[in-house]
Amino acid sequence: MATPSELQQRYTGEIAQAADLAALDALRVAALGKSGEITSLLKTLGKMDPETRKVEGPKIQSARQSVQDAIEARKDELEREALEARLATERQDLSLPVDTTPPGSVHPVSQVMDELAEIFADLGFAVAEGPEIEDDWHNFGALNIPEAHPARAMQDTFYVAAEGDEAPPVLRTHTSPVQIRTMMRDKPPIRIIAPGRVYRSDSDATHTPMFHQIEGLVIDKGIHLGHLKWTLETFLKAFFERDDVVLRLRPSYFPFTEPSAEVDVGWSEEKGRRVVGGSEGWMEVLGSGMVHPKVIENCGLDPNEWQGFAFGCGIDRLAMLKYGMDDLRAFFDGDLRWLKHYGFGMLDTPTLSAGVGA
Repeated sequence: MATPSELQQRYTGEIAQAADLAALDALRVAALGKSGEITSLLKTLGKMDPETRKVEGPKIQSARQSVQDAIEARKDELEREALEARLATERQDLSLPVDTTPPGSVHPVSQVMDELAEIFADLGFAVAEGPEIEDDWHNFGALNIPEAHPARAMQDTFYVAAEGDEAPPVLRTHTSPVQIRTMMRDKPPIRIIAPGRVYRSDSDATHTPMFHQIEGLVIDKGIHLGHLKWTLETFLKAFFERDDVVLRLRPSYFPFTEPSAEVDVGWSEEKGRRVVGGSEGWMEVLGSGMVHPKVIENCGLDPNEWQGFAFGCGIDRLAMLKYGMDDLRAFFDGDLRWLKHYGFGMLDTPTLSAGVGA
């Protein structure tokens, strides 16, 4: 059997002359594999007496380490030579078309949210947010909604399991709690919009259990219905990008506003479908009114000093009206065909940044 030094000398020489990675790996197996020559020497250590093992052990380990180092060094050399050969011979044709990942798109709801934020920013409104799981006070009580109001019924509101004897939390049924939290936290004057997800137990072609809503709130001194009407008219003309948007305010009832008004817009028929603008008929788009004095008082403000107006509408419904969609449920189906048709490209989304009234 060859000695450790003989094996070391032979293998390091052959390793230095290895022509490629395959030949190098063959030498590794021959020397250090399970049945390799140096491995076989290591197996003999167990049969040696202690004195002999002290002498021979370091020699065998030294030979093994030297061969291992030579293999790693030669491997680095061969890989570097292979890379240099590729760089010298391969060429990249930059004129060839690039394989691109299928582009994503902006969902119509996200697009409309951005458009609304642009419009109201021009009107001096800030964007406010709040939790989607609300307590009874912020979602109902502070908004002057009586205990027996239908909105509190189980068939309309999603309740969350309560802890102890506390009133059960709810999935917010509107973004009005954001208005309450803002009035309780900030000093007037206040001008905010509150966009976000809301939840109600309802589902058909024009209603879904989860949908998107935007509400607006203004609290200041000397606020009246004229300010509300001008704001809504300016907003709707900018959003639908038409100057012939006509508004009709109908008396209505909401617990949190007094007086209250449903807002209709005129529509006309163009290319076989109804579009906002003109006066061939009316369609309801949002609810509004002057903030009820009790709501202002519930938020720690003096209703004799501060007045305001509020309004709210469905973002999904606005998207349907502007971009010609006929079934609200498709917004949440995740159908790629629908998203490709109605979605907006990241680089060509419409913008209203030209400003209100432009």
